[in-house]
Amino acid sequence: MGEMASMAPTSGGQYHWAAMLAPDFCKKFVSYIMGWLVICGWQAILAGSSYLGGNMIIALAQLNHPDYSPQRWQGTMTFWGIMSVTILVNTYASKILPKLESGILVLHIAGFFAILIPLLAMAPEKVSAQTVFTVFENGGGWPTTTVSVFVGLLGSVFATYGTDCAVHMAEEIRGANVVIPWCMVWTTLLNGVLGFAMLIAILFVTVDIERVLASPTGALGFPFMQIFYDATGSLAGASTMICIIIVMMICAAIAFLATSSRIVFAFGRDKGLPFWRAMSTVQAGSAIPLYAIFVMAGVSCLIGLINIGSATAFNDVISVGVSSLYASYVLTEAMLLWHRIRGTIRHPNQMADHVWHANELVWGPFHVPGIWGILLNAFAVGYGIIVFIFSFFPQIVNPDAAHMNFASLMTGTIMLFAVAYYFVYARKVYKGPVVEVAPY
Repeated sequence: MGEMASMAPTSGGQYHWAAMLAPDFCKKFVSYIMGWLVICGWQAILAGSSYLGGNMIIALAQLNHPDYSPQRWQGTMTFWGIMSVTILVNTYASKILPKLESGILVLHIAGFFAILIPLLAMAPEKVSAQTVFTVFENGGGWPTTTVSVFVGLLGSVFATYGTDCAVHMAEEIRGANVVIPWCMVWTTLLNGVLGFAMLIAILFVTVDIERVLASPTGALGFPFMQIFYDATGSLAGASTMICIIIVMMICAAIAFLATSSRIVFAFGRDKGLPFWRAMSTVQAGSAIPLYAIFVMAGVSCLIGLINIGSATAFNDVISVGVSSLYASYVLTEAMLLWHRIRGTIRHPNQMADHVWHANELVWGPFHVPGIWGILLNAFAVGYGIIVFIFSFFPQIVNPDAAHMNFASLMTGTIMLFAVAYYFVYARKVYKGPVVEVAPY
């Protein structure tokens, strides 16, 4: 994706790349469907991050007050509180958002050590390295450990997906064709290393997994809170560590709203959405897409109402995030691989004294040439296919309705609506992404 971002750094991201890379006979349709996949995926990410942050606050209250009995409506209220913060920051404090993001990076790294060091230093008991690296749990009852690993992979995917976050801010970044690809690389490496280190630390200090999962915070979906308390032996210490994570979740929601609103703005600008005129409007003076911000935040708040009736139904809605985004990743990466193997993408040095044509494919400054580029591209496609397939699997074999994964139903419903809207109306106005062509 870094190479595609270098070739065409636009807020449209995947749907713009699809219009560039898809065959001529279907590029408009493929681009349109890609736009809906990306928007729905980021809508799910935005709602999911705010939901997790809100329910972490509820679980923290449970940890400190064992007699407290959480209610689902309280989770929705904290969800709305976090969404209110994200709206305020993305509207009234938008001018300081870049500086705020820099501060968040510092907090992210400092918070990692503020959690890791006490966790390892204060834990009264640790399991052996042999247990951490050689014992595998197949809690879902799958026929093989391999299948169980692939199903469990989705937890790591959920924690690290959204790599295209910076892509959709491209039109507000200087030198985007260089900055964005390296931003994607370094954030993936940084979060991958820090996340893996934290995972290993958690495994070493978790002595009794079943007890942790059965704890009050574990029952709420946050067993790490009990792990922190067991390791430190202090409610104050554990609460401080948990608050760092909650703050990071709120900061993530702020960034997700900024990103998702730019996608809606770009797709509205290209007439791909209902009410596209409003969606493509920006505020005079600040150039902020206010309507897009309010729409994404408003839809998230409406999704939060589902949690009051059924937490399972809410999880089904936000589960569409992984399947939708990885579908957009795989399709664009597969089309890039196809062009790469055929050699239809030119190098800039081949364009000297050459008349450029509209939509001609040219590598950007960020490019992995030769066989290594092909291998990395093929690996990305293969990995994405695996994640996409297993994003539809339930966590356990023979699940009941409460444990069923309805991501396939949700993704299919969204695609049916997008296809129907395209043939009924959008095909008449959607001509693909706007492309600037230099005059000759």
